[in-house]
Amino acid sequence: MESQDLRKVGLKVTHPRMRILQLLEQKNAQHHLSAEDIYRQLLEHGDEIGLATVYRVLTQFEAAGLVLKHNFEGGQAVYELDRGGHHDHMVDVDTGKIIEFESAEIEKLQREIAARHGYILEEHSLVLYVRKNR
Repeated sequence: MESQDLRKVGLKVTHPRMRILQLLEQKNAQHHLSAEDIYRQLLEHGDEIGLATVYRVLTQFEAAGLVLKHNFEGGQAVYELDRGGHHDHMVDVDTGKIIEFESAEIEKLQREIAARHGYILEEHSLVLYVRKNR
């Protein structure tokens, strides 16, 4: 994402917005970051952007459709870029690690279940809470 993407959704291009966007886009970074994770990484890179600003920018990004906010059970809110494709999540209950996955079979089954009850599936969120098999 670039500065024109911010303008396209009606946001002014500012240093805090660009830096937060860059952190969310980093390929080698974890996909799901809390506001505190972002704040910590900004500090590590010498950016003096306050935590309140991070929260405000993330809220603006969410409202503009740039990021998705997840409130997984028992944890803090985490954010990821909305890349347009659908995926589901698994949360390791011991470590808090978030694993993304896609399953055509699960998607098909959910549509079939909705249809069986006389509905059309509009949107859904599937989160599996898992623990390593020991």
